[in-house]
Amino acid sequence: MELSALKKQLQEHLGDGLVLIIGSGLSCAEGVPGMRELADHLINYLPSRLSSDDIRLWKKIHPHIKADGLEAALLKHAPTPTLEAAIVQSTGDFIAIAEANIISEVFNHKKTLRLTKLIPHLLSPDSGIPIVTTNYDRLAEIACEEAGLGVDTMFCGHFAARLEPQGSSWSFCRNVKLVGKNVRYKFASKVNIFKPHGSLDWYYREGNPVRYAGALPLPRLIITPGLNKFRSGYESPFDKHREKANDAIDKARRFFIIGYGFNDDHLETHLTPRIKSGVKTVILTFTLSQKARNIAINNKNVIAVEFCEEDGTKGARFIIDGAEIFYPSIDYWDLEGFVKGVLSV
Repeated sequence: MELSALKKQLQEHLGDGLVLIIGSGLSCAEGVPGMRELADHLINYLPSRLSSDDIRLWKKIHPHIKADGLEAALLKHAPTPTLEAAIVQSTGDFIAIAEANIISEVFNHKKTLRLTKLIPHLLSPDSGIPIVTTNYDRLAEIACEEAGLGVDTMFCGHFAARLEPQGSSWSFCRNVKLVGKNVRYKFASKVNIFKPHGSLDWYYREGNPVRYAGALPLPRLIITPGLNKFRSGYESPFDKHREKANDAIDKARRFFIIGYGFNDDHLETHLTPRIKSGVKTVILTFTLSQKARNIAINNKNVIAVEFCEEDGTKGARFIIDGAEIFYPSIDYWDLEGFVKGVLSV
C-alpha cells in the first residue's frame, strides 16, 4: 500500500463511534516506569517493608520475577493480604514520583503530552469521548484537560470526591432548552475515562471510595498483577469502571489502541471478541505483544504498527490485511509521530 493511501485510511479511522484503549506503553513513552522498572524497584525496596512471614513468601516470588515477569511470578505464588498491601503501596509510591515530575513539566509548559496533541483531531460526541485505560497514573486526565476538554471520572467533588456516576455526568450540563414538548440538554465537551485497574488518586474513606488529588499516607486503590487482581476487580470502585469500560467497548464502532499489549483478562472478555467480530481497529505500540500480533495477522479489520529497524534503517512495521510491510523513516508507532505524520498534514 502506498504511504499516502495508508495515511488516508488512518485519518478516516478517527471517526464516529471511536473508543480509545490506552495501555502502559503510552505512559512509558512520557516517562512513567514500565513493568521491568517496577519489578526492579520491588525487588530492591520491598523487603524492608515486610514482616518475617511475608519475607519468606517474597523470597519464593522474587526469583521468578526476573525470569518470568512480575505478573507471572505473582500468579505462581499468590501474595498474602499484607504482602499485597505492601506491593500496592510501593507500586503507587514509585509511579507517583515519576508522574509528579511529568506533571510539573506539563504545568510549567515544558512538555506537551502526546494525548493532548491527539485530542483536537478526534470527534467529540455529546456523550463524551470514551477512554479506557489500565494505567494508574493521571496523565490521560491531564492530557485531556490540557486539550480543553472536561474529564468525567464518575467522581463528584474536590476534596474527597464521591463515586457518583450520574452526578458526575450531569455536572457537565451547561444549558437546558424546551423545544416544543422536548427538553434538550447542552453538555460541555468532555472525555469519559474508565480505569478498571484503579487510579493513584483513589482511596477508601469510611468504607467508601473517594478521589483525592493529593498524596496521602494511605493505601491507594489500585489493582496490581497477580491472582488477587480478579477478586479486586469486582469491588467498588473497580466494578463500576470495569462495567462502564466494557459497555463502551461493546458499543464501539472502531478502536484506537495505544501502547496496550492485550494481556488483561478483565478487558479481553469484551475487547478481543469485538475486534474479531469485525470492529475496525488501529493499534500503535513500540513492540507488538504476541497476542497483539496474532490479532493483527488473523483479522483483516486490524491495522497494527510497531517500531522496526531493517538493515540499519529505522522505521515502522505495519500489519495490514494480515501482511507485514516495512515503511522506512517514519515513526507512526509513536502517538507523537502518528499525530505529526498522519494528522498534521
